[in-house]
Amino acid sequence: MWWPRYQHAMPRYALKVEYRGAPFAGWQRQRDQPSVQGAIEAALARLEPGPHTIAAAGRTDAGVHALAQVAHCDMARDWDPFRLSEALNFHLKPDPVAIVACAQVDDDWHARFSAIERRYLFRILLRRAPATHDAGQVWRIGHMLKVEPMREAAAYLVGRHDFTTFRSSICQAASPLKTLDELRVEEVAGLSGPEVHFHVRARSFLHNQVRSFVGTLERVGAGAWAPDRVRDALEARDRTACGPVSPPDGLYLAGVGYPEDPFS
Repeated sequence: MWWPRYQHAMPRYALKVEYRGAPFAGWQRQRDQPSVQGAIEAALARLEPGPHTIAAAGRTDAGVHALAQVAHCDMARDWDPFRLSEALNFHLKPDPVAIVACAQVDDDWHARFSAIERRYLFRILLRRAPATHDAGQVWRIGHMLKVEPMREAAAYLVGRHDFTTFRSSICQAASPLKTLDELRVEEVAGLSGPEVHFHVRARSFLHNQVRSFVGTLERVGAGAWAPDRVRDALEARDRTACGPVSPPDGLYLAGVGYPEDPFS
């Protein structure tokens, strides 16, 4: 339970944020390009004089979406959380960004540093025709994929490993060692055709790690790679051993875990 703070402190609010990534250069504020962080900070400035600086659980790249990104902001006045979310949503229009939940939290609660896991979803649409309703929100490929070989290959990646092969060359993480808790491959009957979904869960991720996984596993599903080649690529600890990196279109930050859910 989140107890109210002393009156002298600036009230802190957790925000659950949904957005479509296509119009943005990513989450992080940019000087000359639109960003999700910039859009929310501009909306906050319409409610209280700024400058406002918000922090998020994860910095999604250009074109990546979110179903449940989590951020926090500090306000000068004591807002009712529902009214704050409604006011932000009013000022965020017409950007494809929505505050879907808001809660007051303790002063030391932090969207990034208090998080204990991140969950990502990646969607591949399997059909020859271009995507229309889902354009920009799925990776459409024109051939079928075999799911069982992809599951076999994915199993090699679960656990604690040196993921040098599956990190971007510009990744700024101090270490390539990460623990991958889940990489589940699922067949789904989508509205526009059959889809393959990848559910990925870990405490934290390297830059482009999920997209590197998906692009590599797609090669397995297409029959171009044997499943054990993914094991060999992992053990190589060499970026050149990675398969193609998938586009950002199908990637969603699906959820963030905390010791206690601030929105419950």
